[in-house]
Amino acid sequence: MSVGKRMQVFFSGTVQGVGFRFTAERLARRFQVTGFVRNLDDGRVEVVAEGEEDELTGLLQAVRESGMKYYIRDAEVHWSEAHETFTGFKITY
Repeated sequence: MSVGKRMQVFFSGTVQGVGFRFTAERLARRFQVTGFVRNLDDGRVEVVAEGEEDELTGLLQAVRESGMKYYIRDAEVHWSEAHETFTGFKITY
């Protein structure tokens, strides 16, 4: 897999305590991505994923179209070059 991009997404809304991290982790398994999802102290959920851009945008779209869409008020997306530091995709705390 030629890894080239890192996508960092901050989801805001009612995104904690509703199964958001577990949904994101499950959806990430459908794509060739590595990274993590975690709750932030300010009430947002952060997703950091690396992979090919089409895989990353697919994951983002899948999360936005999942059952979590009713809880998401906003998704702030930042793109950068991949650091290639992850193995797998997991929930972190």
